[in-house]
Amino acid sequence: MDDKTILNRISELVDEEHKLRAEAQATESGTEGEASARLRDLEESLDQCWDLLRRRRAARETHGDPDSQGERPKPEVERYLQ
Repeated sequence: MDDKTILNRISELVDEEHKLRAEAQATESGTEGEASARLRDLEESLDQCWDLLRRRRAARETHGDPDSQGERPKPEVERYLQ
């Protein structure tokens, strides 16, 4: 996966997240059940994409191979401290 593909995926995920949040706000119901689970999944997927993009850029800056960077599992990415 190249940087452009990752950025496109991030854009798709953000668009879906905004759509879900807007729908929840429009119905004033908040996010419950499936919508809540989907939002959580979207957030985790976004974290994975951003992590991969940062590691690819770091590899490129240090003259490494960005293509050698793979997506890390969600549980690993979610344990990072901000």
